[in-house]
Amino acid sequence: MDAVIIFSDILVIPQAMGMEVKMVPKVGPVLPDPIRKPEDIDKLDLNPNIEETLGYMLDALNLARQKINGEVPLIGFVGAPLTLMCYMIEGSGSRTKALLKTFLYQHPEAAHKLLQGITDVCVNFLLAQQRAGAQALQVFESVGAEVLTQDHFYEFVFPYLVQIADRVKAEAPDTPMVCFCKGTQYAYEKLVATKYDCIGLDWQSDPVEVRQLARGRVSLQGNMDSSVIYASEDIIYDEVKKMLKRFGTQKYVANLGHGCFPDMDPAHVDAFIKAVQQISLEMNSR
Repeated sequence: MDAVIIFSDILVIPQAMGMEVKMVPKVGPVLPDPIRKPEDIDKLDLNPNIEETLGYMLDALNLARQKINGEVPLIGFVGAPLTLMCYMIEGSGSRTKALLKTFLYQHPEAAHKLLQGITDVCVNFLLAQQRAGAQALQVFESVGAEVLTQDHFYEFVFPYLVQIADRVKAEAPDTPMVCFCKGTQYAYEKLVATKYDCIGLDWQSDPVEVRQLARGRVSLQGNMDSSVIYASEDIIYDEVKKMLKRFGTQKYVANLGHGCFPDMDPAHVDAFIKAVQQISLEMNSR
């Protein structure tokens, strides 16, 4: 085991802000009373007490840190503001993100108000996780760049990612931070210049190109196509070997390029991890 992460749904942030979140079988998370107009933002608590609303998460981190006893790092995380805002407006998962995009075009000022509120809660939650024992922090933006224009990405996504890193680093400068931002091939040059220590790449990114852009300023994480986990263990091994050859083994965290799916075989995930460990050991011993 190389590290431990306390898993939870990213929608604990909307819950802390006063929104109801239901987990519906075969549907996923549902928010029954979504944000649909600017006035709806006034129903939210934009400054919740993190210790009260998310104290159970902080307790879990503290207990895990004690159990780990320094053997491996403990990782905390949050969903990024635009991804959280998407669920808060759509009310559930959405392929088109039409309600989100409509809100951004029709109500840009309200969108910024909501994004700033979410950002404030994200920062406070990350810092609370760090105080509770998290030794690294990751921010997941899985919606913004994938569905927005570049103009909207740089208006509604990038500034808030930067703000999170700046504010967390101001209070916890020695805590490594990772930013995963799906679909941002056009933005890596700007992302590597932020205060994040590591940038996560999705499976469509070229690690060689990003290495050249980064010029050693950040570590990289990623970027195996998650669907490889459906393949045989031999194929998984071969794909891991290709991935490590592209990334190298320095300033690098091997990972998938996105999440696992519910029907994936845990044994194949284990095969992926063991392949990374074996091949990287061989590469480093040369």
